[in-house]
This record gives sequence, C-alpha cells and structure tokens, in this order.
Amino acid sequence: MKPYFKTTLLLSAIYLAPGILQAAEVNLYSARKEALIKPLLDQFTERTGVTVNLVTGKADALLQRLTSEGDNTPADLLITTDAGRLHRAKEAGVLQPVASAALDAAVPEQYRDADDQWYGLSVRARVMMIAPDRVDESKLKSYQDLANEEWKGRICIRSSNNIYNQSLIASMIAHQGEEQTEAWAKGLVENFARPPAGGDRDQIKGVAVGQCDIAVANTYYLGGMLTGSDETQRAMAQEVKVIWPNQESTGAHVNVSGAGVVKAAKNKENAIKLLEFLVSDEAQKWYAEENSEYPVKAGVGISDLLKSWGEFKADDLAMDKLGELNDEAVRLMDRAGWR
Repeated sequence: MKPYFKTTLLLSAIYLAPGILQAAEVNLYSARKEALIKPLLDQFTERTGVTVNLVTGKADALLQRLTSEGDNTPADLLITTDAGRLHRAKEAGVLQPVASAALDAAVPEQYRDADDQWYGLSVRARVMMIAPDRVDESKLKSYQDLANEEWKGRICIRSSNNIYNQSLIASMIAHQGEEQTEAWAKGLVENFARPPAGGDRDQIKGVAVGQCDIAVANTYYLGGMLTGSDETQRAMAQEVKVIWPNQESTGAHVNVSGAGVVKAAKNKENAIKLLEFLVSDEAQKWYAEENSEYPVKAGVGISDLLKSWGEFKADDLAMDKLGELNDEAVRLMDRAGWR
C-alpha cells in the first residue's frame, strides 16, 4: 500500500470515529455544593473510568446559563434542588426524556417526572422544629395548626421567594384548594415572630436563642448543623425537636433533589450512566449518611441520626404538582402578605 493511502485511511478513521481519541467524560452542572456531590462523582469515576467535569453554581443561574447556551452548552447532566426547579428546567426546554429501566426501578413514580425528563435523587422533608420546653407538641399536629392564634409571634420561617416554601404552599393548594390555603397563609403570616430573613439554619437558630418557638425548615439543614464542625451550631441544633406534621392525613411535605439529562448533551450515554449510579444502593446510602437526606430508593438503610428523628408518613403527592402549581403558590403568598 502506498504511503498516501495509509495517511488517507488514518485520517478517515479519525473523522469517522472521533470518540476513539477522546477520553470518556461527562459534563455536570450542579446546583448542589461541591462537598455534597464530589465524593460520589469520584466513586463513579473510579468504578467506570468516566471523568466527571463539574461546574457548580446557584440553581437559577445554572438554568439561565443552560438556556442561553442552547445547543452549544457543554453540559450533559443537570442536578438541582427542589421539584419546582426541576419543573422549570423542563418547561425551559433544556432537558430530554430518558429511557432507563434502572431508573424506573429505583425511583418511585411520585419522585420522577411523568415524561421521564428528570428523576429524584434524594428526599428531604420540610417540617416543624420546636423548642420542646416552650411548645406543647400535642397542640401542633399539622401545618394547618401553624395558623392558630396560640402561635402568634412565635414562628420563624424563610421568605416567600424561597422555592422550598413555594413548594410547600403548592402542595397545600393541591390537597385543599386555593381558597383554604390562602386563608391559612394569612393566619401564618400573623404568627411570624419576625420578618422572614435568612436560610433554614437561621430559622433553627431563632428557636435555639428564643427569638421564636417554632421553625419551619428542611430536616437536612438540622442534620448538617448536628454533624458539622461548628460547635455553636451543634449546640443550637440540639435545642430543637423535629415534629412530623399531618401524620393522620396527607403526611409530611417532602421534596427532592434531582437530575435530568440535558437536551443538547454530547455525552448522553455517560450522563445516563452517572444518573443511574446516583440512584444505586451505594450512592443512596451515602446521601443518608453524609448529607442527612432520605434515600429516594426504597430499602436503603439510613443513618442513626435520621433514625433518631423517628419514622414518618410522607406525602405521596406527585412532585410534578409542586412545579405546576408554583406560579399559583407565589401569587397566593403575595396576597397573604408573606414577603
């Protein structure tokens, strides 16, 4: 064979099969902080040989970035927090459906998108946390009880622009309708101990230092305070008790962190592999032990800390509803005077 024929064949092989010269990789945009996801990504790389290129950022900023990048985005997979944000990503047209028997088997139907565009990875509960020496928990059985006059000036909660609160209100609209939820929200606002400010940890701290007697917060924030290195936060967290609401009716409100394959993914196969790894028993157990979140997959063990809070009935409302009713929830909170 003449030398130029060899050169031509080599160049043809390169152009026809560019993946041969490319390392296996997947590009991940994550709204979860690096410390809360990187150890799992390292395990995935060790097991599969697929390198994960991680970009972290605020959830809304990452979605805006995906939208502006369009087909030119380098991202293959998006991880974000709250079903409301996952729904926004779907509505923005930046995700694509995924067909995976492994995902369908691991993730219960209510924790994934009806059109298979996103899947829940971990479950978090938004509940009441009380000062047990100042609150008679027998009088606090449901979210609805938070509007009772007895709690006037005694409740700490984040602002209405917080997606976790918006999803809580969306769940209540789904269960009891807009009119009843708005009346409840007005009563809740009357019971605020202070104007809403700060994150969930700040609400828990408010209970610990006596600024309020009841906080509404996600359980994994309490877990982070109890297991973290900050001694002051640990001491404050030990002052509160978790109350599981609505155990005789709808169950405690839960939400998910989740992920979806980007519509313009260049490494779709590896993105699906990573998504499937994140719902494996190994990864799900890590979420529970290291992040104080509940596994989305049934049958996976949880940490001693989560066990110490007791078993609870979770709301089985489909997560899609939290996104679908988000706009309605935001308008309702505004009418109620929740700022």
